[in-house]
Amino acid sequence: MAMQTTGSNNEGEPVMEINTTPLIDVMLVLLIMIITTIPPQSHAVKLDLPQNSNTPPPPVDPVKNKIVILANGSILWNGTPVDQQQLRQYLDASQQLTPLPELHLQPEPNAPYGLVDEVLAVTKFAKVEKMGFVGNEQYGNF
Repeated sequence: MAMQTTGSNNEGEPVMEINTTPLIDVMLVLLIMIITTIPPQSHAVKLDLPQNSNTPPPPVDPVKNKIVILANGSILWNGTPVDQQQLRQYLDASQQLTPLPELHLQPEPNAPYGLVDEVLAVTKFAKVEKMGFVGNEQYGNF
């Protein structure tokens, strides 16, 4: 049986494939030369960084605000305890921003329903347009 080969057995014919190994070697040497000739960054950029201060963050976030109603009857605005009058002031201030920030309402499962209803009434009177309820998965066990 005769074996058939895929390559050419004729000697003296030119090879039709390009040998890319030397090309890759030259490119790697050039890359190393470029990397080693780049000067190291020796200049400094002077920045005036803000100093640590005890000022509280602004009460109204321009992106999203969160109202949490706790089981003990307290209301939290972005983690800060507020009463209903302060809540209304913050809601009015948030509705003056452009674009309107989102309002996330998260009552705890054992929060008093009457208080949740009052907070919803305050948000209605403040004409909040972008509002959503978060944490609804916690009510699946009740």
